[in-house]
Amino acid sequence: MKRDTPMKKYPFTPLQIIMHLGAWYPLAKLAFDFLTGNVSPNPIQDMEQRTGRAAVTFLVLSLACSPFSAVFGWKELLKRRRALGLYAFLYASLHMLIFVNLDYGLAWSLLYQTVLQKPYILVGVTAFLLLVPLAITSFPVWQKRLKKNWKRLHRIVYVIGPLVILHYAWAKKGDLLRLQGDILRPAIYGLVLLVLLILRWAPVRKGIAALGSHLQSLFTNLKTGSSSNPG
Repeated sequence: MKRDTPMKKYPFTPLQIIMHLGAWYPLAKLAFDFLTGNVSPNPIQDMEQRTGRAAVTFLVLSLACSPFSAVFGWKELLKRRRALGLYAFLYASLHMLIFVNLDYGLAWSLLYQTVLQKPYILVGVTAFLLLVPLAITSFPVWQKRLKKNWKRLHRIVYVIGPLVILHYAWAKKGDLLRLQGDILRPAIYGLVLLVLLILRWAPVRKGIAALGSHLQSLFTNLKTGSSSNPG
């Protein structure tokens, strides 16, 4: 009698592969463009803008995991939330290193003056400093040590998100409140972030969870009905 062969378990899911490839693509593209000379006349500014944009993107994606999981019942999204947050921190760190090292050459006195004189830089530095403890404590060992305080600490991300969007809009010389300047991309990020924050509001979150359960039940009933009535 032939034994059933056990199902082969793959080390990575398709979502993991897509996520990691997508996360490293901006850095690989930046390195390739830099080596081939395919950058703007101001390469340092180009690198700052690209790494900053990647940081915003992955921060927003990490915040999207919970609402999307609640609506579509895709539990794996919750497992990828931490990795997306760490990729946001990676690009934010590169953004800061380029600014501090390449742009200002580690001239700390000049940096200090610049941060105080330019509000958008002060906002960006504040957001980065708030992001540091979240990245450090994102691992399971810290979740066990901090217990309830872990969730309280990581709620800071709801402050970091708006600060990052504000920094992005100011850096693009735009004014979101007056709808002036180069604000299209920051406005899109801001709108998406606003929707995601609203979806995390308790009444809305419960409604989404109920809607997700209803849709799943409806899909299951339709699938069961179609399979029981072939032809």
